[in-house]
Amino acid sequence: MSRPFVYQSLPTRVIFGYATSTKLPDEADRLGLRRLLVLSTPEQAPLAAEVQNLLGDRAVGVFDRATMHTPVEVTAQAMELAGSLQIDGVVSVGGGSTTGLGKAIALRTDLPQIVLPTTYAGSEMTPILGETEGGRKTTQRGPRIQPEVVIYDVDLTLSLPPAMSALSAFNAIAHAAEALYAPDGNPIVSLMAEEGVRAIVDALPRVMKTPGDPDARAALLYGAWLCASCLGTTTMGLHHKLCHVLGGLFDLPHAQTHAIVLPYVLAYNEPTIPQAMTHLARAMQSDDAIAALLQLEGECGIPLALRDIGMPREGIAEAVEQVTANPYANPRAIEAKALTELLERAWAGGEG
Repeated sequence: MSRPFVYQSLPTRVIFGYATSTKLPDEADRLGLRRLLVLSTPEQAPLAAEVQNLLGDRAVGVFDRATMHTPVEVTAQAMELAGSLQIDGVVSVGGGSTTGLGKAIALRTDLPQIVLPTTYAGSEMTPILGETEGGRKTTQRGPRIQPEVVIYDVDLTLSLPPAMSALSAFNAIAHAAEALYAPDGNPIVSLMAEEGVRAIVDALPRVMKTPGDPDARAALLYGAWLCASCLGTTTMGLHHKLCHVLGGLFDLPHAQTHAIVLPYVLAYNEPTIPQAMTHLARAMQSDDAIAALLQLEGECGIPLALRDIGMPREGIAEAVEQVTANPYANPRAIEAKALTELLERAWAGGEG
């Protein structure tokens, strides 16, 4: 018999498929939204304009300055525009940066959110928001943060460059990996996590070889959705804490940080998480999940060292101080000495 568990499903409505962006106006109408603000990063401004056109008079403006790590000063600018336009909801189109901004607005206003993801990062399926202020990234969770509707349109992912697709996919794998050893994990989440990793590991090489293959993209997006659902329904551990701290302190690129740090955190926790490692090994069709992960990252051309993405070695001590000051739940105790060794290896790419 399975051990006792609690599983709380999330209320987000998910629409998955091809050309599903065309359902956006109907979803806005279903929610009764008539004054929507469309959000994007500067790079995604043309797509935001397309979404605005698709919404017609339901969209009253665009804010295209979403920024990585959701700095509070950018949120303040968006809030000022939202107030002047008297919006009744937001549409976030893009990756984690845009989704984060939409969540930050929703936290402050309790307005509905519709998200159209263009990456595999997964923030859209969670009630979690990380905001940066003064070089420190803080995370909170709550029902106001959870998006009401997520429209997964495979077509929106076809133009994502292979390198960014891979980084985003490993970010998704990290969600599933930590869900497998979360203190509030359960059999449902474990099923989603293993299937999510399996789908990503199967689809990613095909996407790298043929980026325009819609079937491979659909499989990758499906896996990412499952991994994101795991992130939204369990408590994350050392991996996510480390990535948030490193991102906030050194403004490191989010997906790259997740991809680099993941194998080192898995190695740190491995002695205490045999069942989780069994799930991962089965999903990756390998007896050594960590080695298989590193091999796949190498094949995808992903940087394998924090120094390669701009982290200063002298910053390790400050990162350790922040992590140990307010540690997440984690199966292995988070000790300063062991954590320093972990970061030294991650900084050097295994050479240190």
